Amino acid sequence: MAVYLILHNIRSVYNVGSIFRTADAVGVEKIYLTGYSPTPQSDFVTAGQAPKMAKTALGAEKTVPWEYRKQIGPLLKKLKQDKVQIVALEQSPKSIDYKKFKPASDVVLVIGNEVRGVSQAILTKMDVVIEIPMRGKKESLNVAVAAGVALYELTRA
Repeated sequence: MAVYLILHNIRSVYNVGSIFRTADAVGVEKIYLTGYSPTPQSDFVTAGQAPKMAKTALGAEKTVPWEYRKQIGPLLKKLKQDKVQIVALEQSPKSIDYKKFKPASDVVLVIGNEVRGVSQAILTKMDVVIEIPMRGKKESLNVAVAAGVALYELTRA
């Protein structure tokens, strides 16, 4: 089973870098960066400074295949045509516990904006919505941490 990742409208270059590093660790096939998510090539810095993404990705931005797509809709349509199961990581009335989800085929995990998450319009295009139960007082995890938790569960042998 192949696992792909879509990072949609992630604001922080550090979060994207951290997710690249985790994706490398678990063997993600490819990362799709959509919307205004920063890419390794868009990581502009002043002369003499290390790129911001490289600071958290530690080289994974060079080892994990990635592609930028401005619009997520056509990408989701293509992946569905390719028989890839489309799964969002989001808190929603229709979401299920991430530990109960068992992929039926290759899967793409959609991760959304740090504050707003995955929009309702995009959630309607998902085959499944999974969530990480929160047992403490906080309502959510950092997006990079949540991606790591979900990716390790998806890639368990």
